Amino acid sequence: MELQLTLPDDIALGLKIPPEKIKEEILKEIAFIFYAQGKASMGVARRISGLGKREFIDELGKRKIPRHYSEKDFEVDLKYAKSSQ
Repeated sequence: MELQLTLPDDIALGLKIPPEKIKEEILKEIAFIFYAQGKASMGVARRISGLGKREFIDELGKRKIPRHYSEKDFEVDLKYAKSSQ
């Protein structure tokens, strides 16, 4: 699906973002909003944002957005932690 967004020049100029970074920043904001609202999984939100897993998790912390962490995720992490001892 392709989505096109048109910003009037005065709005684009009013943003405190370099013009070449506007698209990237809007996509990141959408990704974090959707993730925080439970509308996107971490994988989907990461793809929208263009960030890697570590970068995405770090940014969640900076934004104080709680990580959606299922029991299955916990079990996988626990198994990994036990195997690396």
